[in-house]
Amino acid sequence: MAMPKQRPPYSTAGGGGGGRRAASGSGRLPPVVVLVFLLVIAPTLFFVARNGGHVHVASDPKDRNDDQAAKATKNLKSILSKEVIYAIAASQQEAGALSLDFFRNHASLSWKTDDLVNEKSMDADSKAKAENSAAEHDLPTNKSPKDDPDEHQVDTAEKIARRKLREKRREKRAMDLVRKDDEALVKLENAAIERSKAVDSAVLGKYSIWRKENENENSDSTVRLMRDQIIMARVYSALAKSKNKNDLYQELQIRIKESHWAVGEATADADLHLSAPEKIRAMGQVLSKSREEVYDCRMITQRLRAMLQSADEQVRSLKKQSTFLSQLAAKTIPNSIHCLSMHLTIDYYLLPLEERKFPRSENFENPNLYHYALFSDNVLAASVVVNSTIMNAKEPEKHVFHLVTDKLNFGAMNMWFLLNPPGKATIHVENVDEFKWLNSSYCPVLRQLESAVMKEYYFKADRPTTLSAGSSNLKYRNPKYLSMLNHLRFYLPEVYPKLDKILFLDDDIVVQKDLTGLWDVDLNGKVNGAVETCGESFHRFDKYLNFSNPHIARNFDPNACGWAYGMNIFDLKEWKKKDITGIYHKWQNMNEDRVLWKLGTLPPGLLTFYKLTHPLDKSWHVLGLGYNPSIDRSEIDNAAVVHYNGNMKPWLELAMTKYRPYWTKYIKYGHPYIRGCNLSE
Repeated sequence: MAMPKQRPPYSTAGGGGGGRRAASGSGRLPPVVVLVFLLVIAPTLFFVARNGGHVHVASDPKDRNDDQAAKATKNLKSILSKEVIYAIAASQQEAGALSLDFFRNHASLSWKTDDLVNEKSMDADSKAKAENSAAEHDLPTNKSPKDDPDEHQVDTAEKIARRKLREKRREKRAMDLVRKDDEALVKLENAAIERSKAVDSAVLGKYSIWRKENENENSDSTVRLMRDQIIMARVYSALAKSKNKNDLYQELQIRIKESHWAVGEATADADLHLSAPEKIRAMGQVLSKSREEVYDCRMITQRLRAMLQSADEQVRSLKKQSTFLSQLAAKTIPNSIHCLSMHLTIDYYLLPLEERKFPRSENFENPNLYHYALFSDNVLAASVVVNSTIMNAKEPEKHVFHLVTDKLNFGAMNMWFLLNPPGKATIHVENVDEFKWLNSSYCPVLRQLESAVMKEYYFKADRPTTLSAGSSNLKYRNPKYLSMLNHLRFYLPEVYPKLDKILFLDDDIVVQKDLTGLWDVDLNGKVNGAVETCGESFHRFDKYLNFSNPHIARNFDPNACGWAYGMNIFDLKEWKKKDITGIYHKWQNMNEDRVLWKLGTLPPGLLTFYKLTHPLDKSWHVLGLGYNPSIDRSEIDNAAVVHYNGNMKPWLELAMTKYRPYWTKYIKYGHPYIRGCNLSE
């Protein structure tokens, strides 16, 4: 067997270990002799033992006899421990017949050298190993399992243990892969569910992602192809015209018109005209011809970029127009409701004075009853709030509604509730214009509205000549921001001086449960009980207030959580102690030039009730029915109050039809006044 030409020096650790084994039966031997014995003689003797006492050599296989093999085996077992022999035997079962090269390449830790073998010696060892292995595998073996039963049992146990370990690793990897696949599948399903929640069947023409025609994700591939062809045809037509290719230009224009006609308003392939495939082929041919005649990469890129910019500007313009129209619709009163108000007003002033009074006026200032404040100029909306509250109340006779409206709707509001009293509940209607204490000398908002600067801002607003130009200004000129009905919520103790607690309600809400539990909520010394509306990054103070102003930045936390108006329980005793109205006046005076906030009553409310608001459970008040099409149905059904905040009010035609029934079920459409003004579901 070939030996390496040169061996690197052995480590002292390895030499010491070998010397201890050799010295166990005799005197102390030099380390080099022991190492040579272990690396050369010991493996050779063991190889003899493993082959039943016969050493098979390719040149002379009969040079050794059985006695010599038995003696060598006996000497080998006396030198090496039983565990080492078992380990070598088990390794042979895995790797085949042993050779000296095997031990060189798979040396134990105690046999390893300090330096690495160079690449040439490694190549020689590899070749020798391949030759020896081939020769040894070709030789027959006479050893049977019966020759050494103990060794066979150990070998079998070792193999079984390794096999089981490999099987366990395979099973673990398989289980990990299955688990990862299951997790990915669950994530995809959850994502699909979340996307489906965002689909409003009413708004989007009853579109559903589960419809059969939408199962194919490429259901509009042909439509998109035709639109892409039209875009490229427009680009090539411009190039053809610039290069005086008049025939090509005319042909492209004809194909563009034909494709436009075939596509029409189609959004899916099923909606296309039957001639669409023919138009696609014809357009493809003329586009191929155009590419050969007028193709110019730089010009095409410039033309596409210009078309993209133009389309982007059109989208922005359409968005502004949509905003303008939605705000215009939101601030107007439908003709049918205006008709109802006019008829009721006329009939009210025809009544004798003694018939214009409401019963149970002694309840107006009784602090032991449940009092509600409702400020509105919409008769129909106010009736829904009162009706829904009484129909869901456990003790209707203990509820008192304080309605405040303007002088234009005062007669209509009185007449409606005189004709339609809410059971045993008490109704009290007042005219805000009769509050003589509410004047410009006391109220900053009224004083500001009388100034020339404010009139210019709210009523002229640069006189926009287009829809898109006026969309932003229209929002600030919404009448609700100018009406004192909207700002009256900051003067509740002045309006109701003898009450201890009052529940404030907006006129665009619907009550679905008994609300008397709100009077039992401990506000912990706070003034306002409201539902918080903040999420991870929205509806916080920095979304409503100008934190670049030092007055705001110094006094408020930009990440403080916002809350909602619409259903608020106010402790009027604490209100008076903390002078809430005075705090409101302070901030309103500082915002005369609109540098702290732009508009509305929520920003000054956030400032006024800062650190004085107690958060209520979210089930008391669910918001968003006027703008959010993806509110969970269970949240709406479990809510005590649902709020149509936003532009899509339930009495408008642009209301979301999926939410409208929550509001319309409290209207008596068979009532003569409602039927006479063509109000319908």
